[in-house]
Amino acid sequence: MRRRASAVFLACLFLTCICTFSGTPTAARGTRPTGDHAAASGDPGRPRTGGVPCGADPRARAYRLALRPHTPWGLLRVPARPDGHARAGHRPAGAPERRGVIRVPLWVHVIKDGALGAPDSAVKRQVRTLNAAYGGKFGGVDTGVRFELKGITHTANRAWFRDPFGHEREMKRKLRVGGPETLNLYIVQMERLILGYGTYPQWYAGAPELDGVMIDWRSLPGGPLRNFRRGFTAVHEIGHWMGLLHTFENGCDPPGDEVDDTPAEAYPTKGCPARKDTCPGPGSDPIHNFMDYSKDTCMREFTRGQAERMARMWQEYRAIAP
Repeated sequence: MRRRASAVFLACLFLTCICTFSGTPTAARGTRPTGDHAAASGDPGRPRTGGVPCGADPRARAYRLALRPHTPWGLLRVPARPDGHARAGHRPAGAPERRGVIRVPLWVHVIKDGALGAPDSAVKRQVRTLNAAYGGKFGGVDTGVRFELKGITHTANRAWFRDPFGHEREMKRKLRVGGPETLNLYIVQMERLILGYGTYPQWYAGAPELDGVMIDWRSLPGGPLRNFRRGFTAVHEIGHWMGLLHTFENGCDPPGDEVDDTPAEAYPTKGCPARKDTCPGPGSDPIHNFMDYSKDTCMREFTRGQAERMARMWQEYRAIAP
């Protein structure tokens, strides 16, 4: 990571969850921007394989610790509702289920360095993958979230393409479209140990210009990353943008990921095991959930509780009143 900075400085700049490649499961308890979504090498055509997908980035962790030193993950929790139930997946008897479809305007910003970058055909495949994943076509529930592509922009800028973190504010101020309800997806080439990251909805008010998701172009459907070429890096990161936490959030300790129907897990999943059960509570680890760190070939589902959480976070932070 870059040079050390004060927690206050970090709090201003890094309102994001960032995924990096780590060698130990316990290092990966922070926010992951996707994937076992692990790492490409410096050579654009050669992915690195093996290892745990992501560790807690010191910048994002410092931001949270600076604001909530005694409850570092509290910032990411859904505010308690008037009925007293803050956790998704717990619905009082007789309460109606979530209704309606959340239609998310989507702008995709393709950054290139002149030779490398995502073609429009891959971008359109990614959008189809998003709608299939959030529509329950791979497994799990239909979350009721749909992404409507409004446009694709193209920018030739070598600095933005190869160092998107160093130029994040400049790039996003130039390209970002819409308000809190509009998803801006930036397709770049990340540092060699990162595949993507996304901002949480509750951070929009403090830094609207930084809102959005960035992913490495090599993680798009059909890309060169052997274990991460189905487009699920974007699915995972956009899950964060919609308000979801990792399934391994807080390990085996409550409140976990604030969703009742995703069993707790002590650490992220690596690869695609036949089964994994790391916590004493009921249920095996949700290794097939899009918000874990499994390989793309292992991911396939969201739960009803996650769908309910996304709907609440949308209404609380992103929906625009008619």
